[in-house]
Amino acid sequence: MVLLAVAGYLAVQYVTGGAGAPGCKVASPAVGDGARTAYEFTPEQAVNAATITAVGTARGLPDRAVAIALATAMQESALRNLDHGDKDSLGLFQQRPSWGWGTPEEIMDPAYSAGAFYDHLAKVDGYLDLPLTVAAQRVQRSGFPDAYAKHEPDAELLAAALTGRSAATLTCDGRPGATREKGPDAVRAALVRDFGHGVLEPAAAVVGDGGTSPRPAAATTSASASASASASDERTVTLPVTGGTGPEAERETARRGWQLAHWAVANASSLHLQRVSYAGREWTAGNTDSKWYPTGTRAAADAERAAGSVRITSAW
Repeated sequence: MVLLAVAGYLAVQYVTGGAGAPGCKVASPAVGDGARTAYEFTPEQAVNAATITAVGTARGLPDRAVAIALATAMQESALRNLDHGDKDSLGLFQQRPSWGWGTPEEIMDPAYSAGAFYDHLAKVDGYLDLPLTVAAQRVQRSGFPDAYAKHEPDAELLAAALTGRSAATLTCDGRPGATREKGPDAVRAALVRDFGHGVLEPAAAVVGDGGTSPRPAAATTSASASASASASDERTVTLPVTGGTGPEAERETARRGWQLAHWAVANASSLHLQRVSYAGREWTAGNTDSKWYPTGTRAAADAERAAGSVRITSAW
């Protein structure tokens, strides 16, 4: 009985990807009688889901493509970057070097493997109109062609949050995990890794560090504001989110802002983030009740300064 209990515990840890509670949650807005649909997952899974989504939106792909990719990775690896699999299968999508997906090193790079998946998906005629499991199978050629369908509801929910279509719906507890780097430079590097260099242009990512960190030329207009920043701002990356005028342009701008904000929260544990703010709402590490709180009067000055910007503050 003891051995069975231990085996069960280890199995749960293998599936969830870590010890303790999942740590991240995405919930749909209340519908009907107030019931909510939610998906809970680990910080590791959140980072990988955010990368898959960012790579897709950076290519201008529709939300349906992102949902297909997320459901595929949920089935193939449970959104974990596995260094093993059937035969020579590796990574988030269990891609095989022997089938021409890339070298093992390339496949183990989540951004590369996501891009490779989208490359193949784009070649599937009419994939946007196909059932999700059919579109995924056309790419994967799995021995279990119907397995992807069961992940579609969770993938749609996660895609809505990570593309920014659903605002203030993704939270993580932000417990620090193993990480390679910390601070604003690590945040910028991770943004470029997932979205490409365009995420820092044209306004670029400004760090309120009093001028001690290098800035892109496009960010020099904010130098005076940065020079007077408080000590806490020395750890903050500000991503201006701007767009055109009119209702549609405003919706797209807000959506982009929420995508970046949710991406930051998904990466909170790996990048050791303390706070993310956007559109008068704020997530803070340590709040595990799945809420973005309105910025209070004490944060009024910051909210005013950050209007139209996503602010990502590191814990160190």
